[in-house]
Amino acid sequence: MADDVDANTENATVVDPRRLYEATRIAEALVFASAGPVSSAYIAERLPRGVDVLHVMRELKAFYAGRGVNLVQIEDSWAFRTAPDMSFVIRTDETEVRKVSRAALEVLSIIAYHQPVTRAEIEDIRGVQTSKGTLDVLMEAGWVRLRGRRRSPGRPVTFGTTRDFLDHFGLEELRDLPGLDELKGTGLLSGRIPSNFQIPMPLGEDELAEDEDPLTQLDLEELGLLTPGGKADE
Repeated sequence: MADDVDANTENATVVDPRRLYEATRIAEALVFASAGPVSSAYIAERLPRGVDVLHVMRELKAFYAGRGVNLVQIEDSWAFRTAPDMSFVIRTDETEVRKVSRAALEVLSIIAYHQPVTRAEIEDIRGVQTSKGTLDVLMEAGWVRLRGRRRSPGRPVTFGTTRDFLDHFGLEELRDLPGLDELKGTGLLSGRIPSNFQIPMPLGEDELAEDEDPLTQLDLEELGLLTPGGKADE
């Protein structure tokens, strides 16, 4: 059995150049034709048998690295995006401008770094109340989602970011969020911050905290996200 596994692994990494070329063309077509990021699993199902999808995607990513569009990885998915240095040629009147208030940006930043986080915790960090409208705007934008319920009195809802958040801000994963030194360098943090100040590292996108329960159908109905009986509320 072990020999079979080793053989399969070797076959998945050593591929005939013609099959690899065919696989890269298939992957390229799948990502190009999709309106949103395409998962590695979806691509792998459509590649020739024995071809390593990550090897294929890395080949494509390297090929597009110096072109006008880049192949970018967003968690375990892939998408074509305009190269950062070519963004100036995209006409602004052809791009939807999404205006976000300062309060919403503050809330989004807190959620990004402190997730999973409750509304009360957001307000405690900001020092002011957070209106439901601010959270609604971030959820409508697709950047924030309901994660679960905190195991504490009242079982408050927890918030976290989404894959669309990573995509919009050009991040492959949450670990790519700016760290302490980067934030200081951009002037977003004062040089007089306490010496013991640390930038928190959020959990993975789908990883629940030890004191967090997943949302159930009853939770979704209570929150107005599902109508009784399980039908999505439009």
